[in-house]
Amino acid sequence: MFSSVTTGAVFGIESYCMQVETDISDGLPSFTMVGYLSHEIRESGERVKTAIRNAGISIPASRIVVNFSPADIPKQGVVVDLPVAAGILCSLGVLNNEDVKGVLIAGELGLDGVIKPVRGVLPIVRTARENGIHTCVLPVENVAEGAVFDDMKIVGVDTIRKMIRYLLEPIETRDRIIAPTRVDIQALFTEQRANDGLDFADVHGQHAAKRALEISAAGFHNVLMTGPPGSGKSMLARRMPGILPPLTMKESMEVSTIYSIAGRIPQGTSLITKRPFIAPHHTITRSALTGGGTIPTPGVITLADHGIVFMDEFPEFGRENIDLLRQPLEDHEIQISRLTGVFTYPARFLLLAAMNPCPCGYFPDVNKCNCTEPDIKRYLGKISGPILDRIDMCVSTPQVEINELMAGSKEESSAVIASRVMDSRQRQEFRFRVT
Repeated sequence: MFSSVTTGAVFGIESYCMQVETDISDGLPSFTMVGYLSHEIRESGERVKTAIRNAGISIPASRIVVNFSPADIPKQGVVVDLPVAAGILCSLGVLNNEDVKGVLIAGELGLDGVIKPVRGVLPIVRTARENGIHTCVLPVENVAEGAVFDDMKIVGVDTIRKMIRYLLEPIETRDRIIAPTRVDIQALFTEQRANDGLDFADVHGQHAAKRALEISAAGFHNVLMTGPPGSGKSMLARRMPGILPPLTMKESMEVSTIYSIAGRIPQGTSLITKRPFIAPHHTITRSALTGGGTIPTPGVITLADHGIVFMDEFPEFGRENIDLLRQPLEDHEIQISRLTGVFTYPARFLLLAAMNPCPCGYFPDVNKCNCTEPDIKRYLGKISGPILDRIDMCVSTPQVEINELMAGSKEESSAVIASRVMDSRQRQEFRFRVT
């Protein structure tokens, strides 16, 4: 008997609806899956059969063929476990084809029939909505992520048996079995941003650097801070998110889509409502920085979309890795070419970089610096001219005198600076409005 179940998949950062077609017929017992599959999907066959059997449903010895359509797109991940199980159940007559009509099913299965969370739910639900799907059956852990679209019915299930019970119920009374999940999106954006304890009021001195970061936050300008160790470069950078304007709904959806695909949305969270702040270590690889894999996963500069990438000890990242930032800083996106296609990922990030003036960090203090002129030139030469051209402001952060640190003077708080940044943003929006 033939059945077709709708699920979703992600290709790069784009999602699409996929049909899981199942046919069970007489013949030598076998389980075959086709449709340009990765090894993790091929492994799902044994997982699905064992999960169905442990749920108390017997699969007769027969020939089972599962096809994933469209067949010309490479498929990876474990999102297909639950729809494959639903297709087998429809072909066995446990479920009817009408039960799954207009329903998107996604989830990973454990051997005991428990349904586990998957990645990429947010873009999958959005694509399902665009394709006329009215209900999405998802793992319980993913329902908050999928419920950001108020015109979609998002249902969370934690076992195969619960899914069967829900789908066997008439459409009119299904809500009595499992109530759809609802999320108040407006409330997420009207809530006051949580205080992470990092405030510019804690930073004494460095008034020029504070002013530079305020201008940077207002205009999304890249900044390079240069100064000796202990001058407060990292301290300033980590307080930068507190003065940036909050994410708009459109920006939040874009960032949340990226984090959903990367599997980084915290459990029970619907959207990312704070601008990302990522501080990679200087040993980071090229693939981790830009994105890598046969079907590339988002790298650091994509995960920092609409947020901040803070690169401390900037020259230590190596000239090759630093020069990878040329295109993203210019075009606000990055293109990655693979045999499977060309992938374009967003990369509209603010670059905050910090570096020492020399390898030891104390130039031009001749009492502390022991670097030779070639050493200094070689160190500074790791930052190429094209990268410096893309950095809007370079600011010096000299060592703060002990008297200024101990003076106990009251510094401006992040809230005060953020209010000026917002005023500046509003003036810019008014100035560049479309008339």
